[in-house]
Amino acid sequence: MKLIGFFNRDGGTFKTTDMAAYEMKAEQVFRDAGHDFEGLVVSGSEIVAAMERAARRDDIDGIVAGGGDGTISAAAAVAWRNGVALGVIPAGTMNLFARSLRLPLDIYQVLDVLATGEVDQVDIGSANGRPFIHQFSAGMHARMVRYRNAYTYRSRFGKMSASTRAALGVVFNPPEFDVDFEAEGVRERRHVSAISISNNPFGANTLLYADDLRGGELGFYTAGPLRPLNVARLAIDMLRGRFRDNADVMVMHAREVHLHFPKLRSLANCVVDGELLPLERDITLKLHAGELKVMIKQATAARAAEEDAVRSAFV
Repeated sequence: MKLIGFFNRDGGTFKTTDMAAYEMKAEQVFRDAGHDFEGLVVSGSEIVAAMERAARRDDIDGIVAGGGDGTISAAAAVAWRNGVALGVIPAGTMNLFARSLRLPLDIYQVLDVLATGEVDQVDIGSANGRPFIHQFSAGMHARMVRYRNAYTYRSRFGKMSASTRAALGVVFNPPEFDVDFEAEGVRERRHVSAISISNNPFGANTLLYADDLRGGELGFYTAGPLRPLNVARLAIDMLRGRFRDNADVMVMHAREVHLHFPKLRSLANCVVDGELLPLERDITLKLHAGELKVMIKQATAARAAEEDAVRSAFV
């Protein structure tokens, strides 16, 4: 494969990595595996434009992106729109998409896995046409991100500390709002504190990421309205990987979800793959099954298909 690698030198683990040495190592690993590979170390402000230019080239089979979840989300959007494969190097704090793809979280080990692996096709979501690989959310999560962004931090630990402070702020000041939704033939208005719609349902894990990105369904979750004690109980259930058991949570699965916010405030926000954005009054969320090409560990796709067949046998 002819590949170009983009390494966000401003992202997570790469901030403390010798990027010149890492770029040389990546080129060696991919070339030794038979690929035509060029690596580029790029700043966070320039990486999206650089990936878009590369993906439009006729001679490119894929892009390899290294950085945090924001960088990987942007790379997935570029790869999806241009029909090229995406390789993920997890250099962020949470690395949720890499976890869903069952990739190593070590930035050196993952090079060998990607270089000797295979290309599979997984699902990707969109919110009013904007792609997302993890989730769209409104309410508590958006408020937490807004609080966190108000703090100053310069390291991974600083970001985690800011996130903790922001989460505590939301516990004592949870939002409440109305939403009309339509999904799987169900139409309803709910008064809620949180909405989350994920690219495939969340697995039973504490970080809330999908165990499988080939299920062909969005996970649709609402919670609330919540008081501080209810928020604390929900947080505990999330940490235990058992948020579905929480009495305040509604869970649905759907290929498409329509949201309408009848009393939308002018400064209301949503979060799409970690990025804080203005919340639109009407939003259509869709699941695009199997439309994103990704580089994964060899035989992972076959193993996932076998696991799906086993699960189906017991349904």
